[in-house]
Amino acid sequence: MNRIFILLLAGIGLCLFSCENQQNNISDGPEWIQLFNGNDLEDWTVKIRKHDLGYNYGNTFRVEDGLMKVRYDEYSDFDQQYGHIFYKEPFSYYLLQLEYRFVGEQAPGGEGWAWRNSGAMLHGQAPETMLKDQDFPISIEAQLLGGNGSEERSTCNLCTPGTEVYLADTLFTPHCINSNSKTFHGDQWVSVNFLVLGGEAVHHLVEADTVFSYYKPQIGGGMVNPVDETVKIDGKSLTQGYISLQSESHPIDFRKVALLDLSQVKDQPLEMKKWIDQALNQ
Repeated sequence: MNRIFILLLAGIGLCLFSCENQQNNISDGPEWIQLFNGNDLEDWTVKIRKHDLGYNYGNTFRVEDGLMKVRYDEYSDFDQQYGHIFYKEPFSYYLLQLEYRFVGEQAPGGEGWAWRNSGAMLHGQAPETMLKDQDFPISIEAQLLGGNGSEERSTCNLCTPGTEVYLADTLFTPHCINSNSKTFHGDQWVSVNFLVLGGEAVHHLVEADTVFSYYKPQIGGGMVNPVDETVKIDGKSLTQGYISLQSESHPIDFRKVALLDLSQVKDQPLEMKKWIDQALNQ
């Protein structure tokens, strides 16, 4: 976590003296918010391409055995019906933790690139602003991939539907770039974390190891269609947004979707580091 701590100090740009004085005002330690309660999808809204907001076509997103499951057994053909399930409120500074596993066979009609492919959409547009036939929300995609048993296929990659980010000092305009994570083959559970710092930086972690970092997320580029041009304002900084999970044609389970809200300590890097360290070691 030393690398992230240095980035926190540099990105937020506050003096240590100020931070030390302010820490006395923080009485509560880190507390996870369970976005998925293990029982139902009450706090979530479904948006599936070609369907109205709130219509869970084919019972795509469901809760069974305490898991949030994405399934396609009621689809005759996937037909590019990309789906997303949105948590009810936006966030800005936070640590998001997921535990996921890919299972089963891909839906009929799913594209080859979507095999064992899903994602967590960060800083996304509000679901009610998506068009009925829109494929993906304007967002930063933390891409989740599973291996095929032999070839290397990293997870916690970056894709950018309707967005762009900076890698160091360079604006990244291609759609996807791989992380340096190892490959997870088969149906094993994988634990990942995404540290999102408003409009400053985002770090992808496998467990507690940072595998990719980028900066200054903003609206821009393509790979989202169709889109309301009054919502897609190119160059606009992404400082907050909605979290959603994907249905891209391969079954996936989520047994944990939890969030640590860091907004209370966003101006206090020392306290933020303490919260993050405690959260990742729980």
